[in-house]
Amino acid sequence: MRNFIWSLLLFTSGIFMSFSQTKGIEKGTYLSNNKGQKIKLNLLEDNKYELVFYSGEYAIKGDSLLFAKNTSAATNFDLSFKVDKKAKNVKIKFLDPSYYSFYIGTQKGKEEVQYQRLSDIRSKQDPNWTANNIEFDIEKTDFLYLVYEDYDGKSDVYKYELPKDVSEVTITYELAVLGDLKISGFYDKSTNELRISEKSGLNPLVFTNEKDPQPVKKTSKVLPLETKSIEKWTYPGKENTLLNDNFGSEVVVDTAVAVVDYTVAPPSINQYNFKLKIENNLNKAISATKDSKNNKFLGVYVDNKKTAKESFDFFIKDQETQTGYSMYDGYNPVYDVFNYYLAGADDKKWLKNNKITNDPSIVLLNGQGDILAVAKSDLETQKYQFNYYGDFYRKLLRADAFVSVNAVLKSKKPSDSDVIKAFSKAAALEASYDYDSEYTLDNTNSTEFVITKTALDKKEVAQAWKKLIEAHQKDKQVNMYLTETIIKEIKNLGFTKQLFNEDRILNDTDFLAIDYLLKHSEEIESKRTEFNENKTEIHNVGNAVSEVSNALQQNLYASQDGISGELNKDKINSVYKKIIASGKGNFDAYKNYFYYLSQIKDADGSNSTYLKEFNTYFDSTLAGGSPIEKLDAIFATLDSSSSYSYDGWSSFKDYHSSTANSAAWTVVENPANANFLKDAIKWSEYSLVVTKNNPYYLDTLAQLYYKDGQKPKAIETQTLAVKYLDATIDEVTATEIKEVLTKMQNGTY
Repeated sequence: MRNFIWSLLLFTSGIFMSFSQTKGIEKGTYLSNNKGQKIKLNLLEDNKYELVFYSGEYAIKGDSLLFAKNTSAATNFDLSFKVDKKAKNVKIKFLDPSYYSFYIGTQKGKEEVQYQRLSDIRSKQDPNWTANNIEFDIEKTDFLYLVYEDYDGKSDVYKYELPKDVSEVTITYELAVLGDLKISGFYDKSTNELRISEKSGLNPLVFTNEKDPQPVKKTSKVLPLETKSIEKWTYPGKENTLLNDNFGSEVVVDTAVAVVDYTVAPPSINQYNFKLKIENNLNKAISATKDSKNNKFLGVYVDNKKTAKESFDFFIKDQETQTGYSMYDGYNPVYDVFNYYLAGADDKKWLKNNKITNDPSIVLLNGQGDILAVAKSDLETQKYQFNYYGDFYRKLLRADAFVSVNAVLKSKKPSDSDVIKAFSKAAALEASYDYDSEYTLDNTNSTEFVITKTALDKKEVAQAWKKLIEAHQKDKQVNMYLTETIIKEIKNLGFTKQLFNEDRILNDTDFLAIDYLLKHSEEIESKRTEFNENKTEIHNVGNAVSEVSNALQQNLYASQDGISGELNKDKINSVYKKIIASGKGNFDAYKNYFYYLSQIKDADGSNSTYLKEFNTYFDSTLAGGSPIEKLDAIFATLDSSSSYSYDGWSSFKDYHSSTANSAAWTVVENPANANFLKDAIKWSEYSLVVTKNNPYYLDTLAQLYYKDGQKPKAIETQTLAVKYLDATIDEVTATEIKEVLTKMQNGTY
């Protein structure tokens, strides 16, 4: 609904009404005469007015309100010509365009069309963007192409034959107000409300009948002393802001330098001269797609019309242009995600075998030649789908992952690399769990793409994964693709989640996979930067030890939340001990290990295991010297995958003081931990060096002093705890702290 509402705002900004000077302003209905803004102004009784932006026909069916589509004009461009036999060039006058959405092309005879973005021309000719209109010269040409690129990815392309001896072309564009909004309404009888929304049904506009009681509008009780409208409002130290909308406009404010206003359109955009290679037979086209380094798909176009080659070539040229814009000023394989092939007479058998009978049709294949999607459509209708940014590309990736996993499951002897690649594809998918809806269409004759649906057996997938992990236990060198897939799987973000949309806890195969990560942790650390910076692929592998400890921590939360499966505490503890014993234990490993240990008690009711491990970490890492300097040194070594690298230094510092206090409090509240009394005092004192005057920490330390026989020191510290109580401390805790002080003072503690 956002675009629907935004359209209202867009058209409001350009309203200009013309009234007769002879008759004067009368009550009634007025129609705008601006191009593209068919707006009604109703002047009503009692000095009321209405601005009506949309109008048309509707039908009521039951509780549904259906809006009829407006009849589309043949073109929204309006051209006029001037002729002069002596003119050497042709002057183009484009009146008041929204530059970012328009392109202009020229063609001599049957030569290729040469396109330019109107904003690029404007930036070169009028760098300061001062004029409303744009005027420029082009060489004499036979045909003129005008393109409007809409925000939804679809573009309208119009071809005009220019008159002989044309010297000047004046162009205006009438933006369609209603077009095809795809809106509908529904009457909710339970609330007496009419809800109107776009196809998605999200964020509806809600209306009530004017005759029904209306909600009481609240008025502000406090009014401002004054109200001002200030352009480019700012204040010293204010950061630059960049506001984007669906129409590509930008606002940039920089208080440190002279203001540059880009409110009309952004600066010019460079374009890489990208070219597609079109193979002359289907096998070569499939092979070229398979050999590409990124996830690439092959679009096969089936069209028996005589104009098929011309249409295909026009489409290819357009795709080259658009892909070139995405790549900006150099080749970037990330955006090169589609190859294309025009089916010919030699492909009739292949088409028949795959039941491709509609003419025209578009068939999408992966590098193995598997069909992923079919549309009973022509390329021009579907061309907006073919880009890296579109949702269609994401759907193809998902379909390809299902097909690839199924292929290795059904193969008698799949290669190791094919199995790893199949699981890697599935693990790399973006979250999109409405799987069934992507593969169904209400209308079997629809021109939209029908995507291949592949059913997978969860047990077969798990068995294949187990077999793969077992086969790599003795590897001498790490496989980074397998590493990345393991990390995503143990963190519940991998192929199980993507293929079956199921949350899970760690199983035996996962612990084998974790052993693989720990065994190769040093090699992973040495290779992961290069792996992550691969320009042809997208990867994000973190420090192996941190990733494992985070997965164990997440698994603990999942088990506590009641997700099916039994938490194997012995195996988790074994992994943590292996990490610590290897000397590879970093901050994240210890942090998660301590949380895990704090949740369990030993057989004798004590927390000895937890407290011993924490004391070892404290003595080796935190004790001695300046606590703040030591923490600062640890913080500097944090891996980017660590949560505290995002939360910041303050949270990192608070974590250590809080953890030290929590360990010390365990000794206060559990008599079975009395053997750690001296150590607990040390931890508690540390917490107050890092975070001063915290009443919780002072209360802990005071009670430890008292238990250690240092009663005067305990009373002094507890007095400080009471002193620093404030409104942030809950009432129950505040009362308890005060009662402890009273008991210490009268000897009843």
